[in-house]
Amino acid sequence: MTLICARGLGAAAAEAEFVALLTAAAAAGDLLSGASLHTRYAKAHIPPTTFLANHLLLFCSRLALPALARRLFDEMPLPNVFSHNALLAAHAPLRAHPRPGRLAAFASALAADALRLLSTMRRGGLVVDGFTVSSAVSAVTGIASVAQLHAYAVVSGLGSYVSVRNSLMSGYGKGRLLEEVERVFADMGGSVHNHVSWNCMIAVYGQHGHGRKAMELFQGMARQGFTADACTLASVLSAFATAKDMVAGTGLHCRLIKSKFTRDPHVASGLVDLYAKCGSVQDTWKAFSEVDKPDLVLWNTLISGYSLHEDFSEEALLSFRAMQRAGFCPDDCSFVCVTSACSNISSPSQGQQQHGLVIKSDIRSNKISVHNAMITLYSRCGNVNEAKMLFDRMTERNTVSYNSIIAGLAQHGHTAEALKFFEGMLNSEFEPTGITFISVLSACAHTGKVDEGWDYFNSMKQKYDIEPCEEHYSCMIDLLARAKKFEEAEELIMKMPFSLSSVGWTSLLGACRTHGNMELGARAAKEILHLSPSNASAPVMLSNMYASAGKWEETAKIRKLMRDQGIRKKPGCSWIELGRAVHIFVANEVSHPRIKEVHRFLEVMSGKMRLAGYVPDVRWALAKDQAAEGEMRLRHHSEKLAVAFGLMKTKEGEPILVMKNLRICGDCHNAIKIISAITRREITVRDAHRFHCFSDGSCCCGEYW
Repeated sequence: MTLICARGLGAAAAEAEFVALLTAAAAAGDLLSGASLHTRYAKAHIPPTTFLANHLLLFCSRLALPALARRLFDEMPLPNVFSHNALLAAHAPLRAHPRPGRLAAFASALAADALRLLSTMRRGGLVVDGFTVSSAVSAVTGIASVAQLHAYAVVSGLGSYVSVRNSLMSGYGKGRLLEEVERVFADMGGSVHNHVSWNCMIAVYGQHGHGRKAMELFQGMARQGFTADACTLASVLSAFATAKDMVAGTGLHCRLIKSKFTRDPHVASGLVDLYAKCGSVQDTWKAFSEVDKPDLVLWNTLISGYSLHEDFSEEALLSFRAMQRAGFCPDDCSFVCVTSACSNISSPSQGQQQHGLVIKSDIRSNKISVHNAMITLYSRCGNVNEAKMLFDRMTERNTVSYNSIIAGLAQHGHTAEALKFFEGMLNSEFEPTGITFISVLSACAHTGKVDEGWDYFNSMKQKYDIEPCEEHYSCMIDLLARAKKFEEAEELIMKMPFSLSSVGWTSLLGACRTHGNMELGARAAKEILHLSPSNASAPVMLSNMYASAGKWEETAKIRKLMRDQGIRKKPGCSWIELGRAVHIFVANEVSHPRIKEVHRFLEVMSGKMRLAGYVPDVRWALAKDQAAEGEMRLRHHSEKLAVAFGLMKTKEGEPILVMKNLRICGDCHNAIKIISAITRREITVRDAHRFHCFSDGSCCCGEYW
């Protein structure tokens, strides 16, 4: 008895109704209904037919279930060309990953299986059509395989199919071969292009950041009589976002408002991404709020946009919670974005909450990216040991995993461990990237390993064929300047293939202040102001250099220049999280409700510190009356206030973590070392450059900072 014959229908009608229900489930992405239909089909003991099996295969393909599709295919008595094409199509979407942490290996296995399936078709005498080649191209992962299939399509006469050429454009685009994509698109001719062709070409321009070309193509598409859909518009907006072309993006947004496309979640995602990457974060929320029913992708784009800007990290967390209240379950992208926001605010409690939620959610795909983000989070929250434990527990790792742990260890001053992990990376299957070498060179800079730094820098091009970029040169200049090798640093600046950015000059200026190189420091400050006129760090640092040396006339001139140009010094600010409350302290301010208690605690602690050998270094006070006024200023530095409050409000022996927006001063560094010995506490201070972990009267930086 067939599945529906019991209700009085014939076999043909039963099959037709079954296929209609299955097709509706596939269109709605309803896995539960499709699985239920499959179960009824299996229980009804219907004699297997290629027709029904093909539609089950098609359902698995549309819902990205390649493993189930393969099992169904292997059970088919007589698979035909449609069966093979449906199975190949199921191999294409890599979202369908059945086991966490194995996305890359799974994609490679799918690609290999797709090529074997194509070979089986040819050996079996089945006719290979355009849909077969299109699906195979979509399934493979390497450029070599795409080129091989391209050659086969040309030789077999299938290269003229529009679907084949569209899939080739997409395949070459994923491999970043822009010229090949343009050639395939041009060879098609204007009369052959369909909607997908235009969208593919625009999307590839978006990936490469060619916003103007994407816009020209978009206009050419309209001239050819094609109507732009949400996919087209999102691709154009993506191109503008990658190129950070705010003017062109805003112009397109105005046109979209008239057509009401801004209410489409797909288009709105492009607008949110555009405004976030161009720095117009307020407009990010406006673009999001235009959509009545935002989907998960749009929520993720909003959270990602906020997480790009440290000042809006709280908004990212609030948006994540709002997304959950709206009924959406976070996916891997959601967790990566919100974890990045938690890293920005360096909140241990928020980080632990997110980690717990990740464990409960049991993410089924791309778990490795979430773990990589968690490693960065723990490192930036001062818990590098937890980051190492997480790295060690990962069953699968990638290049980003190694980059994350190496960067975290370098920030904490654990150079030996960072370089050990780097050696482990070299001995593994993963190749170092430019980002890897930035972390390695930074680790060398924090500990004065000049010779090792030169070795790593030179090996980039010679051994790994990585062309050093401006950031690598900045790291080397920082390394040399910290080691007081100013002549070598200047020589490297002269030999650089491009001009040094304000970041590089700022590193050099910081080293000049540490070692008292006034002449080079003044030059560095001048270069910074030329590149970034509103940058307050250069004149402030130079002013502090002159003040430390007692050159008050020069100090006064620079401060007058700052006033005339409207440049304001950023006040020193430190904060500490106790429980779930964040307590903020600003230098020489009394805004905290318990500031008087903190001052009294510091007075008592100062007496103990003097007995332990502490002598205030009034050079860091930047005051003319260095004996009285200077010592008072030093006692009211924000990091001292935050540390004192932490000692007051935590149990004996409990570690303390303090964050600071600027670089820690030399006097505070010495003072907190002594405080850690007196109180027998581990005190960690994260400043704008690195972590300082104080314990038993010493710091992890080894006095090299």
